Amino acid sequence: MGKYIAKRLGYMLVVMLILSLLMFLVYSMIPYDRAVAEAEPFKQGLKNNPNAAELYSAKIEELRRELGTDQNVFVRYLGWIGVAPINGRYNGILQGNFGYSYQYDRPALDVLITPMKNTIFINIFATIFGLGITIPLGIFCAVHRGSKRDTAVQIGTIVGYSIPTFITAIIFIWFFAIILGWFPVSGMKTPGSDYVGWQKLKDELYYMSLPLIVMTFSSLGGMTRYVRASMTEALSLDCIRTARAKGLREKTVIYSHAFRNALIPIITLVIGWFIGIFSGSIVIENIFGLNGVGRLYILSLNNKDFEVVLLLQMFYVIVGLLGNLVIDIAYGIADPRVRVNK
Repeated sequence: MGKYIAKRLGYMLVVMLILSLLMFLVYSMIPYDRAVAEAEPFKQGLKNNPNAAELYSAKIEELRRELGTDQNVFVRYLGWIGVAPINGRYNGILQGNFGYSYQYDRPALDVLITPMKNTIFINIFATIFGLGITIPLGIFCAVHRGSKRDTAVQIGTIVGYSIPTFITAIIFIWFFAIILGWFPVSGMKTPGSDYVGWQKLKDELYYMSLPLIVMTFSSLGGMTRYVRASMTEALSLDCIRTARAKGLREKTVIYSHAFRNALIPIITLVIGWFIGIFSGSIVIENIFGLNGVGRLYILSLNNKDFEVVLLLQMFYVIVGLLGNLVIDIAYGIADPRVRVNK
């Protein structure tokens, strides 16, 4: 197992370097010059200067040298990683410099911390509620396959699966926030409030309740159908028929034998869904005005804050690669027949 994990980590490092280079090249091709944007206030102060054009051009060249954008794109990439000097010094990711947010005027890592906490906070609750509903419901539908209750659930899941998330969000806002007035329409806290401690947590939970309900509801359709399909296949195995023929209790057959055989495809779904909490929900966060990773990503793209975008992209790559490794290891734990060390 240890040799397998070390080998996979080596592959992951190579993949991460290749993807980081590709992403850096893509964003470098965007027709945007940070030096020109930084020199704009300087240009405004030269309106009445007869040498304005020369001074402006000199200022741009100076800023390009400071930012390192006068270098070849591959040199800039190596400088971003931290293995090549920019302006005579190493100051990249390996040295702890994860970029700078020009929109927020502070390090990119500092910009990411608060949205990441909010995203993880709301998505963990959505994941727990979603799994708590879909796994028992999927097992129930598989066991009672073909019954009226199973048919009703299947119709409901098809409807829920077919409706886009933003439509669900609009309907829920109209019904729960406008008609019933149970929840606020958007935001993360009461405007003007300065709550602390338990009162602050209650206020945040109140504002996140409606987005949480929407996220949980939107995930029920696909998840329930996936669990039902896995359990239906597991219940048709010969070993399940043998267990029933031996006279084992139905609960033992379902939860000790069938569910374990159905775990392999379910593990992929569960772990993949849990890993996905770090990427945020772009649609939900923008509709409800939540300060999360998805919303930060869109705002950073719109404001051409590419160092923040690159940091987020690299984070997604690392989480995705680690998620695949965790899934493979979980396979071996759930089913001893799966040998992850080969």
